[in-house]
Amino acid sequence: MALSKLMRISILCACSATPAVGFSTLPPSNVALASLPSTAATTTELHLSDGPSPPRRARRSSSDRPRRPPPNRSRSSGTATRTPTTANGERKRAPHQFDHTKADARPFLDDSATFVKEQSPNEDAPCFIFPEDENDSSTKTEIPEGSHIVSMSLDDLFPNLDFSEKFCSTTTFRDNVRSAMREDIFDSTPAYAGMSEKARKMLLLPDSSLQGSWNCQKKGDAEEDGTSDDDGDNNSLRMVKLTQVLKEYLGENSPTGDEFLETIGNLCGSGRTTHWIDIVGITDRKISHSWHQDTGRSKGGDTKTALLGFPKEDNYDGVGVFSHAVKLKYERVAEEDHPANEPVLYPGLVIPEEYVVRPRFAKGHEIILFRDIDSIHSAPDVAYRASVMRFM
Repeated sequence: MALSKLMRISILCACSATPAVGFSTLPPSNVALASLPSTAATTTELHLSDGPSPPRRARRSSSDRPRRPPPNRSRSSGTATRTPTTANGERKRAPHQFDHTKADARPFLDDSATFVKEQSPNEDAPCFIFPEDENDSSTKTEIPEGSHIVSMSLDDLFPNLDFSEKFCSTTTFRDNVRSAMREDIFDSTPAYAGMSEKARKMLLLPDSSLQGSWNCQKKGDAEEDGTSDDDGDNNSLRMVKLTQVLKEYLGENSPTGDEFLETIGNLCGSGRTTHWIDIVGITDRKISHSWHQDTGRSKGGDTKTALLGFPKEDNYDGVGVFSHAVKLKYERVAEEDHPANEPVLYPGLVIPEEYVVRPRFAKGHEIILFRDIDSIHSAPDVAYRASVMRFM
């Protein structure tokens, strides 16, 4: 009896497509993966049991077996065979795919510079009115015309240094300023402490965004006792590398790195949070605007956001460096229960082109200021910049 059982197993295994050794190592749940015909798998299972051997059924001719069509392995058709379709035969898409492919949604650009140089700043765009504001304008605060977005120069903040000219015309100066700021902030931010040198190098790559704080005041120092430290000792500075770069390009009368950072940061007004981020964004594609407010608030009515632009080429005069904006006719304040540190989003909001402002970067216009309740904004549909730094 034992010999008969062994012979039957050997015969069945020899007839199957899977060797006996391979089959014996498969768990019961994976028997189907051995590509055995269903009859052979069943018979083998019974023969391995302790019961009497059942009579063998005659094997069906291969021509009698139903055959499934082979799977479509072609990669050239571009359409998956199992993709769900609508009643009219069109392919279904997930909600985030809408009616376009990824390439259509964010097409690559061969020449971003040419594209942005054909765009208009549209600084005189009319103010946009949300329908709900128009229906209840009596309770709304109208924003004075000309106050939505204000441009400033580095010469305004640091006079007699020819700062704007050198910043706008010298790529190495801009790159060194940006690199030094990123390194100083990274190295003095507790959240980054303890990271490996490899992680540090990756986070400081010029094509990556980085965030931290622009505040350079140490706890318990000059701000509390009413004194200041003007001795220029680098041991008391946070922005050591930036101080060295500014001195190299602007001379002995240049501001320290700490003074540079805090002078721009203090433009943010009484409700400043000291948050800083260096934003790169998508620079090789055309994207759709995604309108939002960073906070939807302006504490004290004078709290603003400051953007410092880093253009991609020397003597640049054009758009694509700063965020795009839509000027509002009435102040738009976030709901009281909206989290303070979360943006106010406007998903699906489509703004007619006539309202879209693309702030201009140029010599004398290296910085822009705006209150977050006066406009909604978005990353540029086409960015042409090394980065833009946001101070809040």
